[in-house]
Amino acid sequence: MATTPEHITLDTPAADFRLPATDGRTYTLDDVAGENGAVIVFICNHCPYVKAVIDRLVADARVLMRKGVGFAAICSNDAESYPEDSFDKMKEFQKTHDFPFPYLHDETQSVARAYGAVCTPDFFGYDRDRKLKYRGRLDEGRTTPPRAGARRELVEAMHAIAATGLAPPDQIPSIGCSIKWKTTHS
Repeated sequence: MATTPEHITLDTPAADFRLPATDGRTYTLDDVAGENGAVIVFICNHCPYVKAVIDRLVADARVLMRKGVGFAAICSNDAESYPEDSFDKMKEFQKTHDFPFPYLHDETQSVARAYGAVCTPDFFGYDRDRKLKYRGRLDEGRTTPPRAGARRELVEAMHAIAATGLAPPDQIPSIGCSIKWKTTHS
């Protein structure tokens, strides 16, 4: 079922984290943030919305990283219930799509909760002071590519944030599969 963020509070500080990545390293927010800001995106391997945008997401991440905007993807899904989102499958997904950024595993789901992530993909764009300035979508494509000439909304927003520090008006929330939360047993 498709989900989208309901409430967005701009200027919220980015939550710190310390998570293992598919490259064997452990990363913190300091490790992934760039001099001109950072994008933290919650994704997973099995979601049709993520599969539809992943190659555009990787291409846009490369553009932003060249402009000093750090980038990281986090998978927080319950891998026990969704084995395609296991850490080993994350490694395969990262390699298949040639991620230039860390792909982090949030096994406890605490980072997704700290950020208020609700769907995959869910984009959080921060300025150089690590204040939330963008909680929109990659572009107008959903499970199909965007129309020719469509705006690259994440790239445009992060370029503007890097240049001015201002949040773009009229942000359109991302839509995707819900985060697959673990069920707690009493």
